[in-house]
Amino acid sequence: MAASMCDVFSFCVGVAGRARVAVEVRFVSSAKGKGLFATQLIQKGETIFIERPLVAAQFLWNALYRYRACDHCLRALEKAEENAQRLTGKPGQVLPHPELCTVRKDLHQNCPHCQVTYCSTECLLAAAEQYHRVLCPGPSQDDPLHPLNKLQEAWRSVHYPPETASIMLMARMVATVKQAKDKDRWIRLFSQFCNKTANEEEEIVHKLLGDKFKGQLELLRRLFTEALYEEALSQWFTPDGFRSLFALVGTNGQGIGTSSLSQWVHACDALELKPQDREQLDAFIDQLYKDIETATGEFLNCEGSGLFVLQSCCNHSCVPNAETSFPENNFLLHLTALEDIKPGEEICISYLDCCQRERSRHSRHKILRENYLFVCSCPKCLAEADEPNMTSEEEDDEEDEEGEPEDAELGDEMTDV
Repeated sequence: MAASMCDVFSFCVGVAGRARVAVEVRFVSSAKGKGLFATQLIQKGETIFIERPLVAAQFLWNALYRYRACDHCLRALEKAEENAQRLTGKPGQVLPHPELCTVRKDLHQNCPHCQVTYCSTECLLAAAEQYHRVLCPGPSQDDPLHPLNKLQEAWRSVHYPPETASIMLMARMVATVKQAKDKDRWIRLFSQFCNKTANEEEEIVHKLLGDKFKGQLELLRRLFTEALYEEALSQWFTPDGFRSLFALVGTNGQGIGTSSLSQWVHACDALELKPQDREQLDAFIDQLYKDIETATGEFLNCEGSGLFVLQSCCNHSCVPNAETSFPENNFLLHLTALEDIKPGEEICISYLDCCQRERSRHSRHKILRENYLFVCSCPKCLAEADEPNMTSEEEDDEEDEEGEPEDAELGDEMTDV
């Protein structure tokens, strides 16, 4: 059951100055599957499209550690100054230019039954309309015996930070179908995401849950079934179907990061200031991030993941011509051109962060095989095909023996906000 292109593009929101989305989805090959192609000239720096996810959910450990986000769109709910105070561990931390903070606490709304928080009435109503009526625990929000709470606790016990997925993304998929008047349309939309073989699915589950993944997967399936069983989706609740659903989320889930502090910093960067005032503000921000790194480490953002139909059609390249970001401080994904893209040209993003893209071809292939189960054949990888099969770490070891400086340590990077 294939979703129509009308269904797919219905999750794109308007791009200023363009009457239609300038892309189309085409079949590329049995190895690559689908790809996204330009239908008209797209200029460097242009927003190709803005897309809403089918579903999105905050990571469970992220929420537990008081990274407060809208329960629907993941918009950061703390004021920038509050965010800075929590991340630095300094209750008295004050930010200059507080007027640049865009958080509107006067608009925040709570579900009247379970008290989860939304950034606006619009998000409260959108969540209730799509999935929250099924998932709302009502007064049992803090009851550890509630089926959804048992499921979430089981998930936290097997998937620790840094998080890459959430069982609640799967729960919202089921709840969306349960609430939908047109169940078949939503099933078609969820079926658009790439499928893997049974062995590949097992590798993905192993990556998410660790060495004891088989027993943990069965426990999660049992709790998932007790909390959410739906006859129209009965296949998803079988051992094979649940593994496939798990692999779908693990492979296609796009990381989302939001931060009111980051939004405030971007606004500060745009200020027109005297040179001395600019230097003073930049020094303040540099010190602020040093204090945050000391107190909190690398976990700066409200983090979650979402399923984006159009973005998921973008194949990987180690020399991408487009990139994703979340500049609106919510789950709206912007795809932006990194260079001019001609009509008929494939639009590719990178599944690797900027540090990983600078590693050796062998290192890049190792990361992509372990996380996405494919071997890259982009122009950069083909050009480096004659390089020795040595990871960057092995190269570093050889350089250390010769007294050469070691490369910068590789770290995870959340999509820019």
